[in-house]
Formats: sequence, structure tokens, C-alpha cells
Amino acid sequence: MAEHNDTGTKGEELAATFLQKKGYSILEKNWRFKNLEADIIATVANTLVIAEVKTRKSNYFGEPESFVNKQKQKNLIKTAQEYVVRNQLDLEVRFDIISIILGDNQMQINHIEDAFYPIV
Repeated sequence: MAEHNDTGTKGEELAATFLQKKGYSILEKNWRFKNLEADIIATVANTLVIAEVKTRKSNYFGEPESFVNKQKQKNLIKTAQEYVVRNQLDLEVRFDIISIILGDNQMQINHIEDAFYPIV
């Protein structure tokens, strides 16, 4: 596996653990719908949370969360809609970004709740 894939996988594991420690229940990891994917699907306080995890080794090229562009947001919204329909859920839906920097001797996690809103 490529090194960037290892970094991403490690980041997703750290993000899931981080959320669990904050009281979130993890429902799915890497949930796929067609060619789309949600990194983490969780619940907290009657809210379904779709979390996109962005992990980098540094912020030299910008903060990891800045790489969640409009197209990625649209894809996450489609994925969330499908998940809600398939599971017949009646919950508020929130989109979070978990930004992780995994440097040589450091780890920084930034959890951005309500990172973006679906366009209606």
C-alpha cells in the first residue's frame, strides 16, 4: 500500500477513537455508495454525523480541511442521503471534518463540527 494510503488509514483510526472518547457511537467506517464514500458515520445526541477525515504529514501546502472542496461536499451529501434512506433514519444530519496532522514527533487533531451545510 502507498505511504499516503497508510497515513490516511492511520488518520481514520485516530479520528474514530477521538470521536468515541467524545461520546460518539461509530456506526460505519468507509461506508460506500456507488463510487462515493463516507469516512466515518456516527451518532451523537440524536444527530447523524458524517465525518470526512483529512490527514497530512504537515500543513506545508495548507490545512488538511482546506482540501474538502465543493465537489467532495456534494458527494458527502449524496452519500448521507443514501445512508439515511437505506437505514430509514429520522435524525438531524451534520457534516464534520476531522483534520489531522501526523508529523514525525507530533499529532494534531482539529474537529470541525458543522463544517458545511447541504445546499437546498
